[in-house]
Amino acid sequence: MNHADVAVNTASNTATLAANTGEAASNTGDLAGRTAVITGAASGMGAATARLLAARGARVALWARRADRLEELAGKIAAEGGQALAVPVDVTDEAAVAAGAARVHDAFGPVDLVVNGAGVMLPNPIDVGRTDEWTRMVDTNLTGALRVVGAFTQDLLAAAADGRPADLVNISSIGAHVPFPTYAVYSATKAALTQLSASLRTEFGPRNVRVTNIEPGLTESELGSHVDNATATSQLDDMFTALGGLSSEDIADLIAYVTSRPAHVNLRQVIVLPTRQA
Repeated sequence: MNHADVAVNTASNTATLAANTGEAASNTGDLAGRTAVITGAASGMGAATARLLAARGARVALWARRADRLEELAGKIAAEGGQALAVPVDVTDEAAVAAGAARVHDAFGPVDLVVNGAGVMLPNPIDVGRTDEWTRMVDTNLTGALRVVGAFTQDLLAAAADGRPADLVNISSIGAHVPFPTYAVYSATKAALTQLSASLRTEFGPRNVRVTNIEPGLTESELGSHVDNATATSQLDDMFTALGGLSSEDIADLIAYVTSRPAHVNLRQVIVLPTRQA
């Protein structure tokens, strides 16, 4: 399918996605002709973002570790009229990131939209000493995001230099600002990602690359399923019961919105919470 075909199908694809997800179409703009890389695309926010950006006309490269999930998602996107490439990548592996970037370039050419959505949340008290969890969170949430930024920086700068929109979207967390017991290391990685986004904007903004940092509150995802702490799991369940949570599609809708603004408009920092979450 060429870019013209994608543009023609944008409206019908959006309607299909809305019907499939139960979500109403939003007021996001057209993303036809853009090429996006989305990490963490095997589930949750990443998968929802990939489907919506593809429905809006972007070609999407799906990055995550689980190849079977990516192939399934790519099939769904193709069935909805979009273009998707499944690229199994572990963002903690520098060689894998480089190989993944090469695959994207071979298939789609330069990238002008990057969504850093890969992340892990492993709460435990510091005195438990789970250095394995600390390392995994730092490697995925921070260093992994940096590897992805490094892999596509030149693409983004080139797109902007050509007068085209160029977007880097980092998915941080409300935990970057609000402390929660047992979440010290997770929150530290997200605070670092928030600061990284702000600092990158000082480098990229003057060269017309937009950097957006999104900090969701309670959001339905697979993050909770990774938690190895019964007390933390119970607390999460109680919070969702009491406050409700955002859906992955809510975050996808926000990402599609910020990346489809006129090129001179940068929503640099967005904190998005369920209405009942303080």
